[in-house]
Amino acid sequence: MANKKIYFISLGCDKNRVDAEMLCYRLVEAGYEITSDIDEADIAIVNTCGFIASSKKEGLDNIYDMVNEKNSGNIQGIIVTGCLSERHGEEMHELIPEIDAIVGIGQNEDIVTIVEGVLQGNEHSFERCPLSLPLEGKRLISTPQHYAYLKIAEGCDNHCTYCAIPSIRGKYRSRAEQAILDEARELVSYGVREIILVAQDTTNYGKDLDNGENLSRLLKKLSEIPGLWRIRILYAYPEKITEELIETISSIDVIAKYLDIPLQHADPHVLKRMGRVGSGKEYLELIHMLRDRIPGITLRSTFIAGFPGETEEEFEHLLSFLSEAKLDRVGCFPYSDEEGTPAGRMKEQLPEEVREERAERVYRLQSEIEEKKQREMVGTVLSVICDGYREDENGFICRSDMDVPEDDLHVLVPITADLIPGEVYFVTVTAVNGMILLAELTDSI
Repeated sequence: MANKKIYFISLGCDKNRVDAEMLCYRLVEAGYEITSDIDEADIAIVNTCGFIASSKKEGLDNIYDMVNEKNSGNIQGIIVTGCLSERHGEEMHELIPEIDAIVGIGQNEDIVTIVEGVLQGNEHSFERCPLSLPLEGKRLISTPQHYAYLKIAEGCDNHCTYCAIPSIRGKYRSRAEQAILDEARELVSYGVREIILVAQDTTNYGKDLDNGENLSRLLKKLSEIPGLWRIRILYAYPEKITEELIETISSIDVIAKYLDIPLQHADPHVLKRMGRVGSGKEYLELIHMLRDRIPGITLRSTFIAGFPGETEEEFEHLLSFLSEAKLDRVGCFPYSDEEGTPAGRMKEQLPEEVREERAERVYRLQSEIEEKKQREMVGTVLSVICDGYREDENGFICRSDMDVPEDDLHVLVPITADLIPGEVYFVTVTAVNGMILLAELTDSI
């Protein structure tokens, strides 16, 4: 099948992105070409997310776009992979018969054979086997050359009542420590300077292994790799942030002073219904301790508004918590009723307009907090990495420890400077434009 081209769409989280990069590598190694131009493509692959209703809709919209391309004769076949196919494979065959192959995540290793079969007009048999998803494999990195996501585990054992991930991705499985270190060294050899650790729960890393592996130990070993500017940690569960982990983050310069901690709520009754551990009071104690032990740390979190049974008083508890916690970065989503989850079976489902209105109230409150924090940054000196030039902002997009790519904010350095993507610079914050920091090059801190 030489010279055949594949149009590849990957949706959802960065863990799904890593899966997509492994799929693309296998295809390129087999002689296929990945194209960003649908008009050149023979096959379209849509790597879907199936986490919440909005992500499922996004996946279906993209699939229907590809159906239109196929019906117009622009492409020969459509393949659907990822969480949506794993979760709804059988139904999708009936709903969208134009799809040529629906691939369960455990079938990812067979993607070359599946593509060949579609090109030859053969039928593909869908199988649900999430524990067969390969943990190891080469990747065709889709991020800019200087940063990459590194998945350290697959699956989840937390069983939050609103979440379908354990049923989609299976039980928690840590990757071997040496395999992670080998991949990190390989990434650095390609020019990666920032590695972003991801898993459904990074703080659970090593609990299923036998030789004392844990996140802190992994971080220490990763930090010894020459050439890294930063190691960043996402998806750290609050109850699993240990004294050892705090000390490791605090004492090692290459580890970003940044933690993404998905808290989801603050009211103890709502958290209990969510199947979560802790309370707003305990979370505040953790936040104060992190800020005391790791000066300047940036704390990011996500929350759910309008969870089943959430009273106005319980929601006000969340707002009060956010006002006191003054987190640096916050995402909030209206509760999504996911079939097959315990929360989806709860009787007190709130109207969609109430969920959305409460999420908007969180957004408004947090915007005020973040805007004030951004204004307080004026006059400070930051070490930043340049992500590249952005024409619509007429400047170079940079990030400090405070921001993960794409999901957070950024620092804008005007075009009068001559920055190189992937290089690290010192900048002085001179002003704020909305939520964006404006800065100029400086010599050093």
